[in-house]
Amino acid sequence: MSTVQLVSPEPADRRQLHKFGGSSLADPDCYRRVTEILREYSGAQDLIVVSAAGKTTNRLIEWIELLDRDGRLAHDALMSLRQYQQELIESLLGDESRGQLVDILFSEFAALAEIGDKPIDEATRAYILGHGEQWSARLLAALLTELDMPASNLDSRTFLRAERAAQPEVDRSRSWPLLQTQLAQHGKNRVVITGFMAQNVDGETVLLGRNGSDYSATVIGALADVARVTIWSDVAGVYSADPRKVEDACLLPLLRLDEAAELARLAAPVLHSRTLQPVAHSVIDLALRSSYQPDSGSTRIERVLASGRGAKIVTSHEEICLIELELPRGHDFETARTDIERLLTRLQLQPLAMTVEKDPNCVHLAYTAEVVNSVLERLQDAGVAAEIRLREDFVMIAVVGAGVSNNPVHSHGFHQQLRGQPVEFIAESANGLSLVAVVRRIETGPLVAAIHCALFQAQRRIGVALMGKGSIGSRWLSLFAEQKDALEKRHGMSFSLLCVADSQRAWVDLKGINPAEVDAAFDDTATPLSGIELFRMLSEHDYDDLVVLDVTASRELAGMYPDLAEMGFHLISANKVAGSAPEKAYNLVKDAFAKTGRHWLYNATVGAGLPINHTVRDLRESGDQIMAISGIFSGTLSWLFQQYDGSFPFSQLLEQAWQQGLTEPDPREDLNGRDVARKLVILARESGLEVDPDRVKVESLVPEALADLNVEQFFDQCHQLDDILRERVEDAHKEQKVLRYVARLTKEGVARVGMEALPDSHPFANLLPCDTVFAVESRWYRENPLVIQGPGAGRDVTAGALLSDLNRIATLL
Repeated sequence: MSTVQLVSPEPADRRQLHKFGGSSLADPDCYRRVTEILREYSGAQDLIVVSAAGKTTNRLIEWIELLDRDGRLAHDALMSLRQYQQELIESLLGDESRGQLVDILFSEFAALAEIGDKPIDEATRAYILGHGEQWSARLLAALLTELDMPASNLDSRTFLRAERAAQPEVDRSRSWPLLQTQLAQHGKNRVVITGFMAQNVDGETVLLGRNGSDYSATVIGALADVARVTIWSDVAGVYSADPRKVEDACLLPLLRLDEAAELARLAAPVLHSRTLQPVAHSVIDLALRSSYQPDSGSTRIERVLASGRGAKIVTSHEEICLIELELPRGHDFETARTDIERLLTRLQLQPLAMTVEKDPNCVHLAYTAEVVNSVLERLQDAGVAAEIRLREDFVMIAVVGAGVSNNPVHSHGFHQQLRGQPVEFIAESANGLSLVAVVRRIETGPLVAAIHCALFQAQRRIGVALMGKGSIGSRWLSLFAEQKDALEKRHGMSFSLLCVADSQRAWVDLKGINPAEVDAAFDDTATPLSGIELFRMLSEHDYDDLVVLDVTASRELAGMYPDLAEMGFHLISANKVAGSAPEKAYNLVKDAFAKTGRHWLYNATVGAGLPINHTVRDLRESGDQIMAISGIFSGTLSWLFQQYDGSFPFSQLLEQAWQQGLTEPDPREDLNGRDVARKLVILARESGLEVDPDRVKVESLVPEALADLNVEQFFDQCHQLDDILRERVEDAHKEQKVLRYVARLTKEGVARVGMEALPDSHPFANLLPCDTVFAVESRWYRENPLVIQGPGAGRDVTAGALLSDLNRIATLL
């Protein structure tokens, strides 16, 4: 079947621009990855803007700083950087291009060494730091040309014009004609352009500051009238939260321009407000993509204003400082506050968040630690009539999205998650696009994750551990593999199989196990592990909830149920031991789950997939009173006595049922009546009827001589059953009756299970093979009992009951 992928059409006659950051060019493999991206995603005339490879700019800064401290270390640093650049060239280019670029590289490093012998002023420093982009552009253009994608490199200083400032702005009117001339000279080839740099009227290098390469990319894109600028980096775009802090953060495929600008204003590392300025004043689109995983999606920034209805992103910043301006008493506070706001706007020093207190006449301004000293200096130079104090050690948590301040659910959720935190203040942005909390220093990860979950109803992650991989366990694995996607869509949760165990070994992988691979891989992967040691290992999970499925008949495992509750696990049982245990042990399990707020479901213990437990519980909770329960509770015994009429040996029929998986692994667990008795006790407890398990009268069909044998010995000698049961069935036939194994319970707590001879017309006498039937008499169903009938044995229906309980737990969560 073919698939159709929808993509945004691009005008055939318009260029695109691709920008690659330093992390995208860090080593030879990165360069090769970039060339493959350009082969697939770029056109022959597209523009490419590059940063310095890897940490080149930082290493040049380190060299400059070492010049004043230790000449030998400075020389070593410069030679190390030359070696790095040389290795990039030699790893990527053929002989002819390689030699040419290495010669140029050596001459440039020799020139840098000479410059280092003299004092370095601001213009010289900018000239030095611009070399990294030159080396990247030259190497990438040569590599593309060798790979049959003809390209030339272009120094951005030949056309970008800007004057030195704290945050230099490109003069578009002067830059536009110069760029048009350069593009005309380079014909129809790809052009690789240096980022980060411009030139002033004196011919000096001007660095464009923080995020200067991204800014130069959107400026050049606007000047060249490209259709789209794509910024390729080590992340795929803007996420609903930092994916390093929130595992289920989702990539936002579309972000409106004012939301992106607000996110950038709040110092999010993926965007910078200067990068967005050219987008806002042009017709270009902006996209963010990952050069490491080009097909992992992208975020597109639209040039229209948002009309959203709430938060889209939770963001944070670890290094926040507060500037406190305390105004003298007697001053007109409102006028003074307005003057401060105007001053900040004029100086382009808008804070991340601002709050005011009329008593004691204080204005609080939040800034990142990176810029706060510069802001403090500018405020002091401006002669603000206030006592100015600097406070450190804060963090910022914010939610961003058009309409967030007017969304009562998101606003309330944000405030609720901050309750109990050391909050200094919470502020709403003037444009209504964000809510910002300034908090005394804490670890932000858990709080960001909690806010993300509360606001966006992040997908809940459920871990599942299967105890028992026999016939029913294997069938459940197949059913889980088939239904997993539907289960996740139905509940908006993810379900991961974390463990599969038998009585001695376990396969544990907290990252998830493919259920379809368990049968083939279990023996090679599982390790000796069981009991409390296994559950302690599982307790190290980082899922929202973990559900244990007990598909065993293990008394040892049933004895650990209170421990599972204390470890925070939910439990689904097909194991009947705990549900039919003596009252003290049973109540211990019930209380453990009640106290910890965990869920214990056991629909599969009675009636396999039939909803008998749910029905009886619902009757009680609706105000009805159960008077009596009766029926054929064992699908195995139902099948046996529907088939058995004395015409052939019962032992042969029993072995056939065992081979088909209709009995317990040891069929005596069916024949001795204890399994039916357990079901009767469980159902009685659901009905609110008091039954002591030890007082249930049980008729066993297993002769004492066969009780203590192993399974193989039992089958060798089970012919002893033939004469006994043939006599019973012949006696029933004489009375025109049939044999059935029946359970009965009265409201007085009288309970018995055993063989009964029933008339042919009796409802219990005419069932389909493997069917069970439950007749419930209550105040509402006294004259006409409520009857539930259907398959009560077999791995399919039991596995279905387990999955039904998993569905129910998901609903309860």
